[in-house]
Amino acid sequence: MNIETILQEALQHIGDSTPIQQYRRVHGGDINDSFYVQSGKQQYFMKIRHFLPPRFFECEKTGLETLRDAGAIHVPLVYGVKETNDYGFLILEWIEGKETNKTAEQLGHAIARLHQCYGPSFGFAEDNYIGLLPQKNGWYENWSDYFRECRLLPQITLAEQKGRMPAQRRNKFEKLLSSLERWLPKDCSPSLLHGDLWGGNWIVGANGVPYLIDPAVFYGHYEFEIAFTELFGGFPSRFYEAYSELMPLSSDYHERKQLYQLFYLLVHLNLFGEAYGGAVDRVLQRYVGE
Repeated sequence: MNIETILQEALQHIGDSTPIQQYRRVHGGDINDSFYVQSGKQQYFMKIRHFLPPRFFECEKTGLETLRDAGAIHVPLVYGVKETNDYGFLILEWIEGKETNKTAEQLGHAIARLHQCYGPSFGFAEDNYIGLLPQKNGWYENWSDYFRECRLLPQITLAEQKGRMPAQRRNKFEKLLSSLERWLPKDCSPSLLHGDLWGGNWIVGANGVPYLIDPAVFYGHYEFEIAFTELFGGFPSRFYEAYSELMPLSSDYHERKQLYQLFYLLVHLNLFGEAYGGAVDRVLQRYVGE
């Protein structure tokens, strides 16, 4: 089935029977085929993927709706999703705009408000994805247990399966896993997190208003999210200033920042290979030594 046929089917799936007036491929990451679509009715952003993992777009829909329901920050409306054995599509609101001198401040305040939305426990009701990698969830009363069982261990296991976990690296991870409580807070609250908050996963709408996209949501320690924003850049200094106005970081945040970043380095090790191995090893050395 060609792309235009799938796009037209997607419109019909959400009750838009008007013909496509124009469509074009747009930047939307390296995971899916992404398109701007103008029907006779309105504009859409559509993602299409052949041979997608189970519930891949359904998980994204759940994540976006969870963020939207929190009421703390803008996310695109989800118009529809469909998954078959051969392909799937996700239909979202088209968002377009330009940054203003207030955008970074708005983003910082909005992420802080999001992190002030608390859940019943650490985790999430269903498994989801970070990129194309499955992400384990469940509910945990203890943050260090969740971080160990649902974040670090699954990525360590996957790295072993991919041949990216040599014995020395694995031994250091064993030491780290047994001593997480030394570094992690015991009394933190489960904040709603985007889960994959790097510079490419927020966009700008009308009047410079920031929107979040491509979530990997769960409830966790808010500093886990902030640590990732610092790993690859993409966030201006005003973002951090505005965030701290509503949600100050703890005095010992910098002691565990790299530990939180380690999860995302493991994800990149599994997605992109040993180019990230050195960064993983440097973090391990910082926390467990030689």
